[in-house]
Amino acid sequence: MQAAWLENGQVSVLDLPFPEVAPGWALVRVTLAGLCGTDLELARGYKGGFAGVPGHEFVGVVAAVPTAPGWLGRRVTGTITIACGACDLCRAGLPGHCRERRVLGLLGHPGALAEYVTLPVANLHAVPENVSDVAAVFTEPLAAALRITEHVPMTSQTRAAVVGDGKLGLLAAWALARAGAAVTLVGRHPERVAWCMAMGIGCLPAGGGEPRAFDLVVEATGTPDGWQAALRLTRPRGTLVLKSTTAAPVELNLAPVVVDEITVVGSRCGPFPAALAWLAAADAPPVARLVAAEYPLERAPEAWDHAARPGTLKVLINPSVAG
Repeated sequence: MQAAWLENGQVSVLDLPFPEVAPGWALVRVTLAGLCGTDLELARGYKGGFAGVPGHEFVGVVAAVPTAPGWLGRRVTGTITIACGACDLCRAGLPGHCRERRVLGLLGHPGALAEYVTLPVANLHAVPENVSDVAAVFTEPLAAALRITEHVPMTSQTRAAVVGDGKLGLLAAWALARAGAAVTLVGRHPERVAWCMAMGIGCLPAGGGEPRAFDLVVEATGTPDGWQAALRLTRPRGTLVLKSTTAAPVELNLAPVVVDEITVVGSRCGPFPAALAWLAAADAPPVARLVAAEYPLERAPEAWDHAARPGTLKVLINPSVAG
């Protein structure tokens, strides 16, 4: 099968052996996959020199499933952490933090930028009929955005700021607004203001906003400077949520955290059922607006270069079309 291959920061397309399907696992034919900021950070050295098939945002059709035939032919997406199920963290109900975890396209398991991918049946989630493939690709990042609402209780009185108006920043702002918070997006792209205003979200230019004014601040810039920008906006005894994973080291001045008694929350993967339900709902987020381009798999290096351009939104890869 064809697959994108990332090694030494370079992307190529290789013919790889067809994956085997173990009992309890499923083989999924990928119909559409997305590139995200974490994928780009792999090429910059995140995870210490990744070599393999990247990609963890996908939708596809179950092509083989030896021990759960009811899944055969179903359109699915899948959670990305492959847990052992036996360690203390798994037994404590924290499989996302499994001590032996593998992570689709990131750690120890080939990713979804390929014609086929394998996942445990337990990781599969059926995609509702009224959710398009394009929308379904956003299940994983939308779930990550919704995770913030699980970490931090909020009401209509919660003043929230999201720093960064890229893909994840926009999804986070939409999710917080849907949860009822009064949201302000801080970003660099004026053309995205209309999308946010339509959802009741205020907008400020990068560097804007009254210092120490927000109850909740989400850092979603994907840059080392995002921490300080977000910290500047967080009020005393407020909460700062970190969503970025970057390869570059970050120099931190933690004194304001101590002096202002700020709660810092790391936030990663989120609830797929809730994300799929929202994508299927009447008030579904306008995720199609986030798509910048779609490429065939054989043009994966070109797609990667496009996604790496500053300000680019979501770039999709379609393994089922020729270039």
